[in-house]
Amino acid sequence: MKYMLIIYGNDELWNSVEPAEQQRLFAAFDEFNKSHYASGELLGAYGMADPAATKLVRLRDGQPAVTDGPYLETKEYLASWYLIDVDSEQRALEIAAALPSAVYQPAEVWPILHEASSETGADMGIA
Repeated sequence: MKYMLIIYGNDELWNSVEPAEQQRLFAAFDEFNKSHYASGELLGAYGMADPAATKLVRLRDGQPAVTDGPYLETKEYLASWYLIDVDSEQRALEIAAALPSAVYQPAEVWPILHEASSETGADMGIA
């Protein structure tokens, strides 16, 4: 079963971490990624750009309207996410607990229920 692990960023928290600890965390994430790629459980790890680089797209009168965003009303933002494929929810929870950032921020663990086929979208019932 596939799961998405979501890590949220918080600039105030991150800026309170000593630079040496930040470097240790980067190295720990590299080791985490290598280990879980090697096991075949990690399908992808994705670090997100700063929220200021994000765009919002809406459809207005049939035309796309693109604006800067999101305008966050919270201190937390999507910082990175992982896609894993494991045998059980328990294993997904174990991997999430092993994330180096888990001592600072929790990770959300979301089951992936549907995956579109790259050919036709048939896995989602799209004809």
